[in-house]
Amino acid sequence: MRWLTPLLARWRALLAPKTLGRRGEDLAAHYLRRLGYTIVARGHKGAIGEIDLVAVDQRTVVFVEVKTRTSHDAGHPADAVDEAKQRRLTRLALSYLKRHDLLEHAARFDVVAVTWPAGRGRPTIEHFINAFEPVGFPGMFS
Repeated sequence: MRWLTPLLARWRALLAPKTLGRRGEDLAAHYLRRLGYTIVARGHKGAIGEIDLVAVDQRTVVFVEVKTRTSHDAGHPADAVDEAKQRRLTRLALSYLKRHDLLEHAARFDVVAVTWPAGRGRPTIEHFINAFEPVGFPGMFS
């Protein structure tokens, strides 16, 4: 019966209500698919953090950071991708490219900002293509 415990935990996780961030990631993945991107990974974890979405746009590997907020009261969602976050994402992306033998492919960083007002069903999506250059590894992603 010990095998049943992990199964029940996974089942509970599937049934749990989605957080705002998870709903934003789901919406961003759907949006990118409609643009023709292929989503190849979601929530890719590394030693120093997580890449929300890894996608392919034609022949370019795209690392997508999704930021979801209910308002702009604390600033625009994309403003949360500061230099420290960009540095972590750059290191995570480089690790991903190495692990999957993709160092020869073009890569870029996109940010998808989702504003999902509480009590309103219609979120706003803003897609910033090539939102920032790799931090700390110049020329590695061109």
